[in-house]
Amino acid sequence: MKFSPMGAFRNYTREMNVFIWASMINSTGGALMWPLTTLFVHMQLNRSLADAGFVILIQMLGGVFGQFLGGGLYYRVGVRRLLVWALAITSVLQFSLVFTAYASWWGYIITMGAIGLANSVSMPAIQSFIGFRWSDRRDELFNVIYVANNIGVALGTALSGVLADISFNLTFMLNGITSAGFAFFFYRFLQGMQEEGAVQENIETNNGQALESQGTGAAVNSGDRQQPSAGVLTEQTLWNKLAAYRIYLFMSLGAMFIWLANSLWGSGIAPHIADQGMALSMYSLLWTLNGVLIFAAQPITTWMKRTVAKRVTDQLTWSGVFYGAAYLVIWIVPNYAGFVLGMALATLGEMLVSPAVPAFLSALAGREAPFYMGVAGGISSIGRMIGPYLLGITYDHSGLAGVAVISIAIAVLSIISFIIHAWLQRQGKVPVRPRSFLSSS
Repeated sequence: MKFSPMGAFRNYTREMNVFIWASMINSTGGALMWPLTTLFVHMQLNRSLADAGFVILIQMLGGVFGQFLGGGLYYRVGVRRLLVWALAITSVLQFSLVFTAYASWWGYIITMGAIGLANSVSMPAIQSFIGFRWSDRRDELFNVIYVANNIGVALGTALSGVLADISFNLTFMLNGITSAGFAFFFYRFLQGMQEEGAVQENIETNNGQALESQGTGAAVNSGDRQQPSAGVLTEQTLWNKLAAYRIYLFMSLGAMFIWLANSLWGSGIAPHIADQGMALSMYSLLWTLNGVLIFAAQPITTWMKRTVAKRVTDQLTWSGVFYGAAYLVIWIVPNYAGFVLGMALATLGEMLVSPAVPAFLSALAGREAPFYMGVAGGISSIGRMIGPYLLGITYDHSGLAGVAVISIAIAVLSIISFIIHAWLQRQGKVPVRPRSFLSSS
């Protein structure tokens, strides 16, 4: 599939385009608040930077539990109710910050944790919805929605500072409005859609060999587009699903290591730029580069998927290689030119791993994809949660060089995890799903 910036959102059905645009608008709203949390806590609430870090930690901890909860509730309550209620509750909590953020410190912390949980509950459901609804085009849709969401993040981040200059409360309210709008979108979008249809169980051929030889999309029939809901098939036990570690465990650990090491940017590069007397806008420019490359560098990753990374497992391994190379560059060239090159390499890694994880699970896990997306999202979020603290301590003791070395080592762990994951998928005689899932194989 060729990619061009102007054609990124073409050649899709009206239903797909509406979903893509709604997702981008929602990510714009979400990005209005999170970049400002540290400033809000420090400037408006007169708290220390350590307190600001604690708030972010609690919000991300809520996100970890939210991912697990969202995957587990997908069939118990149905996709429509899960999405609408999770987003509606998120919206209410975001609006409530106008009062709770100022009334009580612990009230603010609890609210932020609840926002992290409620918002993350919807994530496995949205990813599963895409995988089930448009199974024949899931790979390209996961990628284009990833691009659209990053455009939204770039727009939201740019707007957040402008809005904060007017009022922090304005950012809370607009964030709540976009979440409410996304909830209403799913309420109407899923209205009348058949949710009780059975999911096709012939998701892969020869226990996933078709996936590995042709990519995830080629291994899946288009018959699983109907959205499963509560009571479609007998629910597997929690232990039975977790025992199928070959599907999710090493891929999730690889993603966790990636996001842990990637905390280098906030806990190593950012303080180093400040310590060197450079303007903080230089740090912001690095993330501007990230956003531009996610859109403009699509031809590079598209070429890789056609040549050296045809299999999804190869894409995961290459992502770890790019991240490791980025940190190696920063260690060898600890100046702004090195940061720019490192950001370019890390962005290529991000572009490979972010769409690949949901695409792989959608194709391999079949009916249980929502559960495994929740588990994978929860495990990988642990890296985002502990990374800033771990690398922050490292920076205090060893500076940027120490952070870069630790990040390189963690990136190597991610590569090893992805290689093990790929090896497990190549074992044709080894089931990659719980035994009961393979009864028709």
